[in-house]
Amino acid sequence: MNLHKTIPVQVKSIHQETPCVKRFTLVHKHNDPLPYFSGGSHITTYVELDGQTIARSYSLTNPPGQTAAYQIAIRLNESSQGGSLYWHEWMKVGDTLQVGFPQNHFPLSFKAKHHVFYAAGIGITPFMSMMAELKEEGRTFELHYAVKSRETCPFYSFLTETYPEQTHFYFSKENRLTDASLWEHRVGTHVYFCGPPSFIEEFTRSALEIGYPSSSIHYERFTPSQTLTRRRFEVELTSGQTVSVPEEETLLEALLKSGIKAPYSCRAGRCGTCELKVLEGKVDHGDSLLSEEERNGHRSILSCVSRAQSGKIRIQL
Repeated sequence: MNLHKTIPVQVKSIHQETPCVKRFTLVHKHNDPLPYFSGGSHITTYVELDGQTIARSYSLTNPPGQTAAYQIAIRLNESSQGGSLYWHEWMKVGDTLQVGFPQNHFPLSFKAKHHVFYAAGIGITPFMSMMAELKEEGRTFELHYAVKSRETCPFYSFLTETYPEQTHFYFSKENRLTDASLWEHRVGTHVYFCGPPSFIEEFTRSALEIGYPSSSIHYERFTPSQTLTRRRFEVELTSGQTVSVPEEETLLEALLKSGIKAPYSCRAGRCGTCELKVLEGKVDHGDSLLSEEERNGHRSILSCVSRAQSGKIRIQL
């Protein structure tokens, strides 16, 4: 558990966005200003449940520059193991908790001539602060937002009132979002994807096939990639210890099970807290953090999601 440099906050208000999504407003426990954040940033929240600390990362949805409060929106996951279930069922106004300092692994590109966001479901959350930042700076953008219906659409009223010209809704029963609109964007456009893994993979593949440079394609996953081959492998540590990682466990889980104090936070390959240096061997990357150059270098591994390509790797730990 990494509780280094956390901030004590209190739940100021809870708003029911949709039947499955709640928006929480958090303020500093002692009414101090909160650290500044940029569009696309997230925080890691730490809640105590049954003697364990549950760490989950959520995008900040209020405009950057607002240091009086942080806002996060959380969808109730039907298979929740405590994260979203805790927030929906037990978190109350006035409750206190610890959160990490804002981090941004999904920043806006300063090279883009135009920004286009593609969101599916709760994947809208990182784009809320990004659009606010662009509007404040007078830069151009548009949003293509796929969701089941108006009734299940988080921020529907806010988006229609705040970004009426930039927002395009796609309700699955009326007008499904396809990758056809990728063809319509002018040269110099950067595209951003956030939603279920299949959504991100489909739109990323289409953008590459159309000819978008990989540097103009950005995405953020809420869950680890499911495309890795889950085979057993061994990890040799610089301490001399060797840890076996079975098919059903992640490297992080195997390290912790062996009593090794490995750092971690989001458990989804997003935050980089669990990043370890690779000394020998190749990595099968499952994260959404490292750049293509870093992936090809095989010098880092995010232990919460990534695995070894071969039977053994050596890491610095």
